[in-house]
Amino acid sequence: MMQDRPRRTERVFRLTVIDNDGAASFISPGHGAKVLTAACSKSPANLAELLLTARPFDTDLVDHWLDGLAYFDEHNSQGHPEAIHRTLTETPPAELPPFRVVDAVTRAASVKPVLSGLILFNLPAQRIVQVHNSYSAIQRRDRGRIRASGRPTRHLYRYELPTEWSIVP
Repeated sequence: MMQDRPRRTERVFRLTVIDNDGAASFISPGHGAKVLTAACSKSPANLAELLLTARPFDTDLVDHWLDGLAYFDEHNSQGHPEAIHRTLTETPPAELPPFRVVDAVTRAASVKPVLSGLILFNLPAQRIVQVHNSYSAIQRRDRGRIRASGRPTRHLYRYELPTEWSIVP
């Protein structure tokens, strides 16, 4: 079983990324939403480009998501999502590993908010939907702290979403 990344569970989000190939869902600490928003400022075409762009802002977090998706892919073959169904049943929502949307069960889980909320990143529509966000509103233009080994550094990254991108609400 993949080792879970420690996190402060009172500030976790569900972040679901939609691209032309499907969707993937992640549980993330609060700053993860800003990391993905900053990556969206480069208008990535798909999930892989989004995560590659986000990686310099918090390498450990993005690597955790990538490792989780690799684990998911190893244990859930096409047409056989039993492993993720079992995980969705047995694991508290705020502790779920990354997963891909492969059927109605995973789709329902991917749009279910956890503690601090749910944010959808729709790459083809260039839209960020803050379904529920009790942590900190996503901004069109902002800055964040680069993280190393899970901790904020004194180095900042800055971003500004292109005008084609919308944030709802």
